[in-house]
Amino acid sequence: MDQGQQRFYSFIMDRVPDGNESAAKTLLEESFKRQADGTFDKAYVEKFKFKLLPLLKPEAVEEVTAIITGFGAGLAK
Repeated sequence: MDQGQQRFYSFIMDRVPDGNESAAKTLLEESFKRQADGTFDKAYVEKFKFKLLPLLKPEAVEEVTAIITGFGAGLAK
């Protein structure tokens, strides 16, 4: 995990309530693996967002949605 991924991991995990940590960690690890192997694209980001948002604290959903959407906008289809 590079430094940017570590910051994102910490950012997300700080916004995950007790009980959802394992599922969020698994999603994050998968996304980092896909980044490393070149299969991280807009389609994946949408699936990732769809799976991650229900795992977050309600007050964090809007903030995280904006960040993920912004990041995904710079990716190829």
